[in-house]
Amino acid sequence: MPPAPRLSPGDPAPAFTLDDAEGKPVSLTDFLGRKVVLYVYPAASTPGCTTQACDFRDSLSALAAAGYAVVGLSPDAPAKLAKFRDAEGLTFPLLSDPSREVLTAYGAFGEKQLYGKTVVGVIRSTFVIDEEGRVVTASYAVKAKGHVAKLRRDLGI
Repeated sequence: MPPAPRLSPGDPAPAFTLDDAEGKPVSLTDFLGRKVVLYVYPAASTPGCTTQACDFRDSLSALAAAGYAVVGLSPDAPAKLAKFRDAEGLTFPLLSDPSREVLTAYGAFGEKQLYGKTVVGVIRSTFVIDEEGRVVTASYAVKAKGHVAKLRRDLGI
């Protein structure tokens, strides 16, 4: 599998319309005029993804005060996302991309290293998107633990 193309600052963020945990469609255009932190995680309810989601949950008020909406994205089905949301008290949208088309468009699906082996899967990534829908930052292969704190430092929050 060839490497997924990576996004760079200034690139237009790939458009999407995906179902949320309730099965309702959410589009990137719903956030035009707002800054967005779109974070990609491999699987709901796994230890690393739970740590990351809870870090975003715990930083949500600070991010919102700075004008950022937070959106999670994974290949999980809406029902699994709803269970994850409810179990962890998440109040931001979790979007489902079972076809992995949006994940691929963002360069967040492809070959990665896992325990020293090359595998194909979801690449834990975070994208900051500006009010006009352009990528401000694209961070790939981020760590689940400590990433939100680093992101907040980088954004000055």
